[in-house]
Amino acid sequence: MNNLKELTWENHKNAERQAFVKEMFSGNITVERYLDFLHNQHPQYNVLEQFCKLHNLLDVEIAPKIHQDILELQQNVQGYVPTVYPVVKEYLDYLLTIKDDVEKLLAHVYVRHMGDLSGGQMIAKRVPGPGNMYKFDEDTEVIKDKIRLRLNDSMAEEAKVCFDFATQLFKEMSESTS
Repeated sequence: MNNLKELTWENHKNAERQAFVKEMFSGNITVERYLDFLHNQHPQYNVLEQFCKLHNLLDVEIAPKIHQDILELQQNVQGYVPTVYPVVKEYLDYLLTIKDDVEKLLAHVYVRHMGDLSGGQMIAKRVPGPGNMYKFDEDTEVIKDKIRLRLNDSMAEEAKVCFDFATQLFKEMSESTS
């Protein structure tokens, strides 16, 4: 049995404790703040998913859905300029170092995609816009099972790295005045 969830539980809880995550779950996040979140998520998912495609690891694509959300939400704001946080470049640079390591890439899919397939369903009800990022063509449990089949406990340390990057983004967004 896979214990990845238990092995990364503290990192997962730490990410959820961040003020920005609470802001998203509050249902009071502004369109501009949520757009900043999406603008920071998009390049991260896009690069991760491109590397995963090279190894036939992708069971669901989220980057195009994030892009769709951005396009729809930007129609509602005048003069909006996104803030892209420093950790995003750090994460993209990091992904370049693991682009050929299937297990490490899967650990990042576990953190990001499984989160969207699970908790993302609650977030979708509380954020502005259509929440395309959290809508899937296939049953979420089926997609999660496909991902779980590829996971193993040895991925825990790399999953923690991904959680740390996500947590850092939430911290940078919490500290931002935009």
